[in-house]
Amino acid sequence: MNKKTCIIINAFLLVWFFLDMTGLRIGRILLVENALKDDGIFFLIYLACFVVYIIKEKFGQFILAIWLSLWFYGQFMSHWYYTIFGVSGDKLSRYNNYFLDTYHIIPASDQILVPDLYHILLHIFIVAALVSIIIYIVKKIITKRV
Repeated sequence: MNKKTCIIINAFLLVWFFLDMTGLRIGRILLVENALKDDGIFFLIYLACFVVYIIKEKFGQFILAIWLSLWFYGQFMSHWYYTIFGVSGDKLSRYNNYFLDTYHIIPASDQILVPDLYHILLHIFIVAALVSIIIYIVKKIITKRV
């Protein structure tokens, strides 16, 4: 894994996450609602971490890895934890109402929490960015020791 690959993967994640700031509707399908008010600060933090990585790689790589780890943890606890381990009826109802109009590749359920397509892809991109930066860091550490 090289820096260019990490930048490409993180740039793709940045663009995808930016859709959350603007919202995106394709025809009658709502992919993601505008969540600038809710997620704007997270977008700015990620953007800052990414820019620091590009400009000041030596410590920026660790800042980016830490932010991506925290972001992954937050997304896991907000979505996949409840999909895997179950969810209370109240939380499920709030979740399904909030994401009622967004596109689901797996239909919303009244028994398990199922993230919409936008969030499934967002989580995949977060994991890809996190894995790429971790591989990059480990590779640099191993190369220095040899």
